[in-house]
This record gives sequence, structure tokens and C-alpha cells, in this order.
Amino acid sequence: MDLNSPFFDRIRIKPACDEPREPADPVCDKIGCAGAGLHRAPKGRGREGQYWRFCLQHVREYNASYNYFAGMTDDAVAAYQKDAVVGHRPTFPMGVNGSGRQNADEPEAPKRDWGYFDPLGILRGEGFAQARRAKAEPTKRRYSGVVQRALDTLGLDETADAAAIKAQYKALVKRFHPDAHGGDRSFEDRLRDIIKAHDTLKSAGLC
Repeated sequence: MDLNSPFFDRIRIKPACDEPREPADPVCDKIGCAGAGLHRAPKGRGREGQYWRFCLQHVREYNASYNYFAGMTDDAVAAYQKDAVVGHRPTFPMGVNGSGRQNADEPEAPKRDWGYFDPLGILRGEGFAQARRAKAEPTKRRYSGVVQRALDTLGLDETADAAAIKAQYKALVKRFHPDAHGGDRSFEDRLRDIIKAHDTLKSAGLC
């Protein structure tokens, strides 16, 4: 057993004198009552988050007569209930046009600080407008493996047309022909691959 283990420092038989003790039960806030205030009761409108502490008997009496809307007119209660649907937060008209005006005669709504950085312009609808303006990329042609290898041999890609294939073929034949190297036949294998690749592309109808 390791007696120097830090787990032994957490063991307590009873609280030390310098350690804070649990506070005693609060006394009931009802004047003249010395019972324990174990039950919370809200203090009312305008004092949200604040509570009285009552014993069981007095919290029952308080709850029986408690009315959050005491002193409010019917119209004020209705307005409060309507705001409660959205959590008492301000609401704004939907759409890209933040002013939400139906015509030019209506007064312009005040500009709002969204409090949010919108780098993609989603809230202003810029991303959708750019997507509509963007031109569709041309679809690349897909060839078989033999044709693709023939294009690679000539140093061309899928976008090469017949004119480009013929021009590249002539340039490579002229470059690797033995006559261009004083009769040196060390490039014959390369020249043979070029001729074979051109024949493959010609058979495929690309040139």
C-alpha cells in the first residue's frame, strides 16, 4: 500500500475547524414565525429570481393568495401572454429585405445590429444569388483505360480535341524520330509508343 498516495489527503473523518460548515436552515420569513424556511416562494412581478423562505404552513397560505398579474389590466395581461410565446424577445420580419416594407410609402424600419458575423452572406441571401449566377462547369468526358493511357502517352488530357491530338502527335514524331538525332535509334521505343497511342485514339474516333 502506498501511504504517500494523494487519495489519503481526501479522506476526512470529521470537518476541520477551519473548514466552512453547512449553513443552518433559514428561518421562515413570516413575521412572528420561528419555523424553518425550507420552501421558496417567488416575491412577484418585477422581482424575478428573488424568493421568500417560508415554512410549509405559511408557503401554502402564500401560494393560495399569490397572483403574478395582480394590478395589471386585461389588455396588459393579454400583451404579456402574447410576448411570452416568443420568450419576451423582439421579433423581426422574415426575408432578405430586412425592412419588410410592402411599398415605398411605409416608413423604413430601423437598421438592426445582428450581433453575428456573416462571412458567407447567408443572412443577406448573397450565397444563393452567387450560386444562380455561377455558370455550370462543363462535364468532362470519360474514356476507357486504353484511351486514357494513349492520351497520357501523348501528354494530353480529356479536354484535347482532334486538332490538338494531331498537332501533338506531329510534334512528338518530329522530336523523337531518328533523323532528328543524326540517325540515333535510342528513341525508337518512345517513338513506337507514340505511334501506337495515336492509332488507338484514331480507332476511338478522337482524331
